[in-house]
Amino acid sequence: MSILYFSLYSAFILGLMGLAFHRKHLLSALLCLEGMMLSLFILISIWSMMLNYTSHSIAPMILLTFSACEAGTGLALLVATTRTHGSDHLQNLNLLQC
Repeated sequence: MSILYFSLYSAFILGLMGLAFHRKHLLSALLCLEGMMLSLFILISIWSMMLNYTSHSIAPMILLTFSACEAGTGLALLVATTRTHGSDHLQNLNLLQC
């Protein structure tokens, strides 16, 4: 395994661990998700370039589009929860209470 693959895999695993174990603020959860999506984008881009698949070359662009939509939706939720609850602490949010 080359150093590039190791660093990308470890970036994905660190994002996953940060999402699983450090759930205090909504912003930190969104940043962990964004880091995971970017490492997946780079891995799929490298994979499609190495294998010279022309049919799979659109996959990184679709993933990047979904990542941008996810980031926009996450920031909209962050603004909405900060306005209604006063902070972005995930412990203060109750999904059953509207």
